[in-house]
Amino acid sequence: MTTPVLSLVGYSNSGKTTLMEKLVSGLTAKGLRIATIKHSHHQPEMDRPGKDSWRHKQAGASTSLLVGPEKMLMVSDVDESLNPQLLTERLFADYDLVLVEGYASVPGPKIEVLRSERSQTLRCTSDELIAVATDMADLDLAVPLLDLNDTTAIIDFILQWKSRAGEGI
Repeated sequence: MTTPVLSLVGYSNSGKTTLMEKLVSGLTAKGLRIATIKHSHHQPEMDRPGKDSWRHKQAGASTSLLVGPEKMLMVSDVDESLNPQLLTERLFADYDLVLVEGYASVPGPKIEVLRSERSQTLRCTSDELIAVATDMADLDLAVPLLDLNDTTAIIDFILQWKSRAGEGI
């Protein structure tokens, strides 16, 4: 069975990270093993110059792992843009769900975060979305509207979607 991948998308400062934190907390409290992927338009830096793992990469290692008793960080060169599905297949096959923040232009199931103080219009088209999490009740959309402030309802929606996704919808 393939690990389901679900993206949270929306405009900058719409509340994606805040919602992501709440969803991860709520889903892990229900016993799910969750992985997250955050899309960045900037080159990520996880290591500091002068540290051993940084020195390994500078010496030419394609991948460097920094492993501690409770965490592991990996810095790896990539030859292609890795979309969330490829990353999930390679790294997260034994997880219950991968939540992605960003990747609005990559195909796959998405919930758009739409906050009235940030924007009145969707970033994605309705046919790209499985739902919209919003603080606006009067939207007329072809997908379910989820109350952005009701994390429990959003988690329930995701669990129902995940169940259907496991059946191959």
